[in-house]
Amino acid sequence: MNPVRRIFEARVRGFRLVELVGGLCLVLMVFSVYLAKAGAAEQAGQIADLEQRIAAERHRLRLLRAETARLEQPARLEALSRVAGLEPVAVTRQIPPAALAEVAPTTAPADAEAAR
Repeated sequence: MNPVRRIFEARVRGFRLVELVGGLCLVLMVFSVYLAKAGAAEQAGQIADLEQRIAAERHRLRLLRAETARLEQPARLEALSRVAGLEPVAVTRQIPPAALAEVAPTTAPADAEAAR
């Protein structure tokens, strides 16, 4: 008898061995496809969560940029400086760079640190 034919005709409890091996392979393939789909679904959920977080951060960034633009408006800053009693330096209070030595403090920086 041919050895290949013996393999195909071998029986275990009334079932051919080839049918049992084929059924076992089918069950393993179905299980592996199930595991692959479950893993893909989990990763798809993670991707959706990350995309949602990215969208929320982009929205927050737009809000922060709008708030920064509002806070940096020159008219608003000027009004706040007037309320605080700040004014631009008068031209008469400005001195040329050559005269800086006259208004500089007379103590050396090391003496100023020691005095603290």
